Amino acid sequence: MSLAYRIIEDLYLTNRNFCSTDYDECLSYIMNELPGAEILNFKENINGWVIPPKHDVIEANIKKDGKLIYDATDNPIKFISITLPFEGIISLKELKEHLHYETYFDLPSDAIPFHFRQNYRPWERTWGFCVSKDFYDGLTEGSYEVTIKTKESDGYLSVLNYLKRGRSDQTFTFVAHLDHPGMANDDLAGVAVGIEFFKQLAEKETKFSYQLLLVQEILGSESYLQKLEEEGGHKIKDALFLEMLGSETQLALQHSFKGDSLMDKVLKNTLESIGVNFRTGPFHSIIGNDEICFEAHQIAMPSLSRFPYPQYHSSLDNLDIINKDCLNESVNILHQLVENLEKEILIKKNFSGLMCLGNPQYDLYVDWTASADARKLRDVMDLIHFVGDGTAVSELPTDLSQEVVLEYLRKWEEKGLIELI
Repeated sequence: MSLAYRIIEDLYLTNRNFCSTDYDECLSYIMNELPGAEILNFKENINGWVIPPKHDVIEANIKKDGKLIYDATDNPIKFISITLPFEGIISLKELKEHLHYETYFDLPSDAIPFHFRQNYRPWERTWGFCVSKDFYDGLTEGSYEVTIKTKESDGYLSVLNYLKRGRSDQTFTFVAHLDHPGMANDDLAGVAVGIEFFKQLAEKETKFSYQLLLVQEILGSESYLQKLEEEGGHKIKDALFLEMLGSETQLALQHSFKGDSLMDKVLKNTLESIGVNFRTGPFHSIIGNDEICFEAHQIAMPSLSRFPYPQYHSSLDNLDIINKDCLNESVNILHQLVENLEKEILIKKNFSGLMCLGNPQYDLYVDWTASADARKLRDVMDLIHFVGDGTAVSELPTDLSQEVVLEYLRKWEEKGLIELI
């Protein structure tokens, strides 16, 4: 059994709400798999995002005529996120006002939907259950005894950060979200693939550094990125979101906002070279998750997913739809991706502003009148001043061969103006 599959099997039925005892216990489980990982805790609300309370459901059920007809404690998808507590005897009409069944994903009538909105709007809370359409339609007139007992305390976001250090601090970051209680593919499969991959990567020597972030969707990423900006000097070159990688559905590469990052290019080339079946789409055309946070902080983030799949956001997203071969394929893709990223050469700049390259001290000026290639190399000469620190040589917009460009850049390196990583 693969590590990724075992992780999903062990954790998918936990109540991985944003802030909960089960979420904390899942992090402890993962820490045992990734020694050296750290937990970062965030308690401050940022940009209007409000951290919900730490919330555990102790008991949640519905009875009619003294008979238990719905027990929500066996699967956390059966109650709405951070449900308020409630105990009372109510009418069928009032009960139905607090029952949520599938209305927008065209799920089968026996599927239970995922109700998550209160995590993002903790100021608008009520109590409620998620049920199948069959259950909802089968209810009859009468009185119903509802019991929801919860335990709450101050909320906090716990983000797992694992850094595999390389010879360079230029970092490629991989992200997945650990929340979505009671579901296997979304996004526990992305988490599990990331853990298995990084556990194997930890044993290898690498040129670049690689980071795995496990977050609460949107809120965890935004909290982490705000802290990173406050500290200054982050070295994230590009990022990749790992999403829903366990279902037997087609792989999808959704490009970053600009679509031309190094991660975009290398991942696409990797998928093509392996020969896997995949499709591509521009930013936000396939799925929308934490990439909007990273792009808002000017960090390019394409995503790799197997979305869409028919069991999305429902009780049908369970262990039955997880395909071990798809998990293994996803892990292998990440290994090949890193192998290809390691071949890239990044430019570390040791200067700022505009250099007088004709000065004999440097002697790097290119006479553009010499030839057609000289005109192109002159463009490269100018570009070095404009590109950001950590730009890959392959990202320079020129049709000159990389060998010709590198020959010129090594002269810059000899003068101490840049380092080629």
